[in-house]
Amino acid sequence: MFARLGELVVRMRWLVIALAIGVVAFGAVWGTRAVDSLSDGGFYPTNGPSAKADHRIEQEFGRQSADVVVLYAAAGRGTVADPEFTRRVSHTLTELADRPEVAEVRSYFTTKAPAFVSEDGQSTFATISLTGTDEKTRTDQYEKVKRALPVPDTTTLVGGREAALAEFNEKTEEGLLTAEIIATPVLTILMLIIFGGVVAACMPLVIGVLAVLGGFVITRLLTYALDVSVFAINVITIIGLGLAIDYSLFIISRFREEMRAGADERTAIVRTMSTAGRTVLVSGSTVLLALSGLLIIPLPFLHGIALGGGAAIGVAVVSALVVLPAVLAVLGKRVDALRMPGRLGARRTAPDGDEHGVWGRVGSAVMRRPVAYLVGVLAVLTVAAAPFLHATFETVDERVLPVGTESRVVSERLKEEFPGGSDGTLLLMVDGGGRDAARAVGTTVQDMDHVVSVTPVVAHADATLLQVRSSDGEQGPGTRELAEDLTGLAAPDGVTLHVSGLAAQVNDQMEVIADGLPLLALVVVGVTLVMLFFAFGSVLMPIKAVLMNLVSIGAAFGAVVWSFQDGHLAGVLGFTERPVEASNLVLILVLLFGLATDYEVFLLSRVREEWDESGDNTRSVVVGLQRTGGIITSAALLLIVVVAAFTTGGVSFLKLIGIGMTVAIFVDATLVRMVLVPATMKILGGANWWAPGPLRRFYARYGIRENDAPAARVGEQRTGTADVTHESVV
Repeated sequence: MFARLGELVVRMRWLVIALAIGVVAFGAVWGTRAVDSLSDGGFYPTNGPSAKADHRIEQEFGRQSADVVVLYAAAGRGTVADPEFTRRVSHTLTELADRPEVAEVRSYFTTKAPAFVSEDGQSTFATISLTGTDEKTRTDQYEKVKRALPVPDTTTLVGGREAALAEFNEKTEEGLLTAEIIATPVLTILMLIIFGGVVAACMPLVIGVLAVLGGFVITRLLTYALDVSVFAINVITIIGLGLAIDYSLFIISRFREEMRAGADERTAIVRTMSTAGRTVLVSGSTVLLALSGLLIIPLPFLHGIALGGGAAIGVAVVSALVVLPAVLAVLGKRVDALRMPGRLGARRTAPDGDEHGVWGRVGSAVMRRPVAYLVGVLAVLTVAAAPFLHATFETVDERVLPVGTESRVVSERLKEEFPGGSDGTLLLMVDGGGRDAARAVGTTVQDMDHVVSVTPVVAHADATLLQVRSSDGEQGPGTRELAEDLTGLAAPDGVTLHVSGLAAQVNDQMEVIADGLPLLALVVVGVTLVMLFFAFGSVLMPIKAVLMNLVSIGAAFGAVVWSFQDGHLAGVLGFTERPVEASNLVLILVLLFGLATDYEVFLLSRVREEWDESGDNTRSVVVGLQRTGGIITSAALLLIVVVAAFTTGGVSFLKLIGIGMTVAIFVDATLVRMVLVPATMKILGGANWWAPGPLRRFYARYGIRENDAPAARVGEQRTGTADVTHESVV
């Protein structure tokens, strides 16, 4: 199959290149505007109890959440009670209330509620509800309304949900641009060093740009039918560029190796596709299927990332298997043109295929003392993972934005300067039973732990909305416990209780994640086991690969908790220490599982190739390491540059993803692939490639192999040194 694809690409190379140029041009003009069509938020389940409560409350009483919060501070030593201040602010708010975009304005001047005035009397705030019934409409309305908020000679600060989302999107786009500005020159320099030539170094970057822009185009098309999270843009950039570079590195390395062996362009392409092309397809399919596991957990945030990231992965694989071979068929030996001077110009991406290079010596050293290396590395990684044992979880709030961001300043000042500002707030709707039922429920709730006050907000004939204030902040453990207690509270006969608020949303988020994780793990692990069996025909190798993946992911999770929750990198990276956002860890888990399998496939494909030739377990591992060690570490280094660049952005959870993935990729490409894998393969010996008879025959017939050898011979079990050989394509 892969050989035929290589032949087809060579014949149609100019058509393929023309289509690729068209995709790049269309993506640059149209696809890059995908961000305008993406949705905000999506961190909470749309069918959870709190979402249903919000819907019922809105049906009965209208929307209760404030879309915009505007903070006014008197100049100098003035106070809210000063007549001139009152006149200016109340006039502005009155005009604001008459705008068609505004549903309600609540302030001290309309309610006389003390909670609207700061404890020093110098500041006040107003809450504004917009008329829009969907997020896109409210976003557009906010852009119009915010221009009418400033008051002359008065300090005006704008916050609230819509302001925070606008600044969040702005900081996300700025972070993406900053990451590109930082990563691009570093990647270019590293490419020149790794490939030793300008032409070869440009190829992965070209394929990376094609993958990212193609991912943007597909994502924008998806937005016409589905809601896709704005965070998909960052994942598309990370995974599209990263995988495209990985796969290009692998394809180009093998092509140059074949050319150096004396093959012509057509033969080199066919052989490259039959070997490295097969590996790219197995790897890309595994990563794509693993990422699709995010669809299991009912959080729109994760669904959007699965769709956008999946689009980027698909384009990266197609680009590496179709566009890159077409370009190589045109370039031929010119791929080595414009070589770097001196030793850099002599650099090769594919090391010599024996066991005497640096990576071969590393493998030999490890396999001389496999148990010692295995125990030592596992001990180090266990220590690295230990901080995760005290992880705590919250959801996104104003602290993900940089210190000094306007909406964050508003939120912080409300908590610090206004009565009850640090309290958590929950809404409890007593649906049915009239005022008597509401009073009875309110009395019961008042006696619960963490409750500061219970206040009726609005009442209709048969329903009452109560505001329940907690002493433990918006999403502190006490408030979340109170939300859970309210949800489980026994209602009087004929009465239904509905609980809403941030703490209730967080509880719903945690619940769906906990409920979905077992199935997610089953899908991700199952996909990995099946794909690796089809690739290598072994039962033990896929199981070992899963265990190795978990080791590197454990170290990444420990690094996330140590750096973010414990705050050890807060000063260096410029963020506020806080508990970990649970849905981000799910995202990191799936991405890293796929990427770790990526490197496993790179390594084992060459090990299996040598095993099929020699049947010598030790030599197979050493030669496999020597042939791929440089490629894997180079690919990991380039991907680390892409991922680590996101730690420079302004949004803290992008920093979290950057740190977690950087640590995991480093650990996986060094300690895991170069130490743990050869150590375990030495210990297992011939059992590495064991499979029961029926599975051996199944693999012989249906397995994804790098050659066209007779199926029975490929599937034959080896137990020691070479007893069966077949013709290799190399």
